Amino acid sequence: MIQLFNKILNWKKRFVPLLLPTVLAVLMAQLWATPAAATGVYQMPNLTSGDPTWIVDDGDVLSLSSERQINQKLSELAEQTGYEVRLVTLRRFDYGETADSFTEDLFNKWFPTPEAATNETLLVLDTLTNNSAIVTGEGVQSLLTNEIAESVATETLQVPLRDGNKYNEAFRAASDRLVTVLSGNPDPGPPSEKEQVQVEGTFKTAEETDDQTATIIVVIVLVVATVAPMATYFYFQRS
Repeated sequence: MIQLFNKILNWKKRFVPLLLPTVLAVLMAQLWATPAAATGVYQMPNLTSGDPTWIVDDGDVLSLSSERQINQKLSELAEQTGYEVRLVTLRRFDYGETADSFTEDLFNKWFPTPEAATNETLLVLDTLTNNSAIVTGEGVQSLLTNEIAESVATETLQVPLRDGNKYNEAFRAASDRLVTVLSGNPDPGPPSEKEQVQVEGTFKTAEETDDQTATIIVVIVLVVATVAPMATYFYFQRS
């Protein structure tokens, strides 16, 4: 009985440490499977009217070249007209938030008084769903009417996104239209959307390929983490 008890103790001392790689692998797999963290209004940086921050690209979808071009145009617009445009991207909204509610709340956080908000325009995009919304201050609405603002958010920004998630093109087009209108020039209107013919095929989408690759990696890690400790345990048992 004592010998059996000692064998069980020895087995536990050897086997429990060997389980650690498996446990770590499972935890890693769960972390990989977790979707991108949601963003709440409270997590956004603090801005005020007059702040020269025109783009907050938390969604990490804009190239440095696009950011430079857009920043320059929005900076010139602010200097020449006093109208300020802010563009925000994020990975996904916090639970219970919509594009409209998030944009409204962020606008109120950054510009809490009518005086601070009057010359401001805020355009927000969630890159997980590509939902967008826009809010404008009272002072810009004589030029940027509600109809034009809504068209910028739902057409000018969205057409390039529907044509293959072209984020740089989308935000360059949206900022160009906003600058044109707020500079007092005629509204150029939204871009025309090409009619695309849907052809059935067996090719996987990029998203499907990424999901499959992630699954394969997780399976390989789990198999290695399971087999390696077992092989090590049996090796020590024979020794």
